[in-house]
Amino acid sequence: MFRVAGIARWTPVWSEETVTMPVALITGGSKGLGRALAEALARQGWDLVLDARTSVVLEATAKEVRERYGTRVAAVPGDVTDAAHRAELIAAAGELGGLDLLVSNASVLGAEPLVRLEAQPLEGLRQALETNVVAALGLVQEALPLLRASAAGAVVAVSSDAAAEPYGTWGGYGASKAALDQLAAVLGVEEPGLRVWAVDPGDMDTDLYEAAVPDDGGERRPSPASVVPAFLRLVRERPASGRFAAPALLEEPAADGGLR
Repeated sequence: MFRVAGIARWTPVWSEETVTMPVALITGGSKGLGRALAEALARQGWDLVLDARTSVVLEATAKEVRERYGTRVAAVPGDVTDAAHRAELIAAAGELGGLDLLVSNASVLGAEPLVRLEAQPLEGLRQALETNVVAALGLVQEALPLLRASAAGAVVAVSSDAAAEPYGTWGGYGASKAALDQLAAVLGVEEPGLRVWAVDPGDMDTDLYEAAVPDDGGERRPSPASVVPAFLRLVRERPASGRFAAPALLEEPAADGGLR
């Protein structure tokens, strides 16, 4: 990897025996947005570490991505709330040569389907905070040495519109994502050598949304793959750390070759 005019650009690092490509770690990488992003990065030559709780689904995803794109994919099943599992994920990235991009995508709702705050199970809220916030921070803490060593280290925290808007029944989940946004914002200040982006992907047709609102009237929603170009744009243009909405990234034209 090297830098040109202050912008990090990916290039293979050659030796007589190996070629080192950029490495991304994606939690919740077996399906939905995580899988769509994994496939898009693999198509561009990235090596991957993928996490998910369901081993069979994760292994099948990793196998398909390897065979289709020819990149190295480490499938590490487990729960991100487990500190030992987080250490395994970072160790797997190290075995691939380092870590350039960490995507905290794994999430739980705290109640399925979502309910009003008066009925929100407190244990469910604790689980949402533990998975969506505490585990995300724990993984960043593990990953920082590798991210700092990267020529273009970046963290993506997958947020939600519910973090910023008061939608009925989305209070518990939204609170956890608002906390994640704040962690990402502070991390961006504390780690000026990295890029830290909280990204609201917008409504998507995912299992998580189906579990959250099973009776939404059958409205068609965008596929996860349709919003992935917004994430790729961030990685490509490397704007300053901050919060972004994927729909705006997809619509906003580049200014002077990059984001404003």
